[in-house]
This record gives sequence, C-alpha cells and structure tokens, in this order.
Amino acid sequence: MKALFINGSPNKDGTTAAFAKALFGDQPYETLNLTDYRINFYGQNLPGDQFDEIAAKMKEADVVAIGSPVYWHNLCGSVRTLLDRFYGPVKTGSMKGRTLYFLYQGAAPEKWMLDAGEYTMNRFAKLYGFTWGGMATTAEQAEKLRK
Repeated sequence: MKALFINGSPNKDGTTAAFAKALFGDQPYETLNLTDYRINFYGQNLPGDQFDEIAAKMKEADVVAIGSPVYWHNLCGSVRTLLDRFYGPVKTGSMKGRTLYFLYQGAAPEKWMLDAGEYTMNRFAKLYGFTWGGMATTAEQAEKLRK
C-alpha cells in the first residue's frame, strides 16, 4: 500500500508531521511539504507551477493524508490553494479507490473551526471520489484512525 502525506505546515518537523507519524505508524510513507512546491492560485497561469506533480503523486497513492495547522480560524493557505486547484484539471470522482485522512492541529482551535475544516475536507473527499478516512486533531486520534 502506497501512502502519501501532504504537509501544509511550514514547520516540516512540527506537530502536523508528528500526527502523520502517528497515523502511519511503521508503514512507510512519502512526505510532500507544500512549502517546497510552487502552486499557483486558481486562475493563474504562471511558469513554474507544480500542481500537476502533486496531483500525480496523489493519484499514485492508495492512502493520502493532508495535514494543516489552523491559521486564521481555518485551513492554512497552502492546503486551501491545493484544494482550489483541483477544480477543473482533476475530474470529479477521479480519486476513487483512495482513502483520504485529514490531520488538523492548532494551539487552541474552537469547535466550529474544527467542524469547518472537517466539513471542507470531507466534501473534497466525496467530490473527488476518495473514501473519507476521518480527521484527527491529536496524535492519539491519528493512532486510532490507523487502527
């Protein structure tokens, strides 16, 4: 089983990455740190865009976990941009057969912030055909998702 972790945090070895370690346990997985990629905003057509590389890696994976810190009461910008870019180039339902997990962490997020993040990611999963694996907001929850 091929597993992929997409890390939206600028801290490559921070809490978001720790949640991925808890989710995957001993299973090997590849990490893509969004800070290492140039993803243009939806509608931009600028040189150097790497969205297609990330989408291709997601299509190669059986399991995808997307991690985001809570910034400004919502998903971080790099994850939001990635999701926005799916609209158009990626066909509805084309990720069928893959499972999507969401790892969402913040210092003191309120319930409504977590609910909004889960709604967005669950909706994204359904639209593109992923099986929704669930959301974890702690390392303990990530471990439970693994089991």
